[in-house]
Amino acid sequence: MKVLMVLTSHDTLGDTGEKTGFWLEELAAPYYAFTDKGVEVVLTSPKGGKPPLDPKSDQADFQTDSTRRFATDEKAQALLANTHTLASIDVAEYDAVFYPGGHGPLWDLANDKDSIALIEQCYKTEKLLGLVCHAPAALKYPKKPDGTPLVAGKNVTGFTNGEEEAVQLTNVVPFLVEDMLQENGATYSKGDDWHPYAVVDGKLVTGQNPASSELVAEKMLALLS
Repeated sequence: MKVLMVLTSHDTLGDTGEKTGFWLEELAAPYYAFTDKGVEVVLTSPKGGKPPLDPKSDQADFQTDSTRRFATDEKAQALLANTHTLASIDVAEYDAVFYPGGHGPLWDLANDKDSIALIEQCYKTEKLLGLVCHAPAALKYPKKPDGTPLVAGKNVTGFTNGEEEAVQLTNVVPFLVEDMLQENGATYSKGDDWHPYAVVDGKLVTGQNPASSELVAEKMLALLS
């Protein structure tokens, strides 16, 4: 079984002068949820090569067992250093697709034509798709074959407006994930801020925040089995 994980290539946090990228826990926790069950994981990003890590996610406060394990895992580090370009990916070769978050996807994956096409292909072929935290930003532009937003009528979650306010980036981000999903006609729900919360609707699995990333992977594994 093969799972494709799609990471951001964007490293600039708006006009703050600070760095962003993918959030480490949201890669590491699902990576081991999948690989410990014998699933092959392939990493991809719009630009390929080594994607930018949000430096905040590597701070001591945000370390978990899976992030510490990832840091010393030579195979995982080699995969991360050499992600495939998104344009080179044939999604038909994979059993499922998982998008980790971090603020980066708000700027690149949300608008990336290859990501949009990949998500639309997942929908058309009923392929399992998981996205966590800010990664549901990638659902902004994908459409159903009839031209309506792919998330319209779907039950979803994602990073909450309250969580964005708590990290003081409401006025920095290009859009708020919670608002965007609702504007696109999704039925958005959420748990308590910073607590694990995930929603399954058919072949679409979404998670609210970093703490939800392993939960999303577990729900995906249950659907794959």
